[in-house]
Amino acid sequence: MRKFLTAKWHDLVMANYEVPPEILAKRVPDGVELDFHEGKCFVSLVAFMFLDTRVLKIPVPFHINFEEVNLRFYVKRETAAETKRGVVFVKEIVPRFAIAFVARTFYGEPYEAWQMNHSKTGKTLSYGWRKGAFENSVKVEIGLNKGVPAENSHGEFVIEHYWGYTKRGANRTDEYKVEHPKWELFAVDKYEIKADFGKLYGAEFAFLNGAKPYSIFMAKGSEISVYKGAKIMDNG
Repeated sequence: MRKFLTAKWHDLVMANYEVPPEILAKRVPDGVELDFHEGKCFVSLVAFMFLDTRVLKIPVPFHINFEEVNLRFYVKRETAAETKRGVVFVKEIVPRFAIAFVARTFYGEPYEAWQMNHSKTGKTLSYGWRKGAFENSVKVEIGLNKGVPAENSHGEFVIEHYWGYTKRGANRTDEYKVEHPKWELFAVDKYEIKADFGKLYGAEFAFLNGAKPYSIFMAKGSEISVYKGAKIMDNG
């Protein structure tokens, strides 16, 4: 497989919410199914830094370092050789219009361009994203290094999904691989999430407004590689 994109993903704040699986049913691409951990279905609000970004090994001016915030859920694809655990994005927000346009147009990913900011001072880490007067933010106080999560733990479930799946219309699904080493996790001692999930992601997610996450932690991150995708379903 050919590497399409390389970058560093750093300081990933991951707020994980248990949700009824039926609210995700219409978003599950053909060829995959929802993935559960200990019978629970999750979505994750993830905010992080995209650094040293290169497309086909070439840095794109003014599009090298930027923030991203996304809402994702977890799926799996059973093949004869392996179980591929992956994610599907509800929406991905970045501050660069060109990135959002290319990702939407050529790869079918649900990207949007918003005004964004981040701050890291000592143990305080925050991300903000806004469109006009509509402002959202997440802020955490970083705690102890918990190390690489144990096998079959909740933390491992959240971070160890190495495939992406994209619904490209009613009958087509694309698959791509994301490669990175296992990440260390840090506890979050305090957090503040100001986000209107219903307005951001659809009315079915409004019940998450003000809800307490099932878990929240920060992943240190690492260098990552995204490989060129391929169609796994195309019944059109």
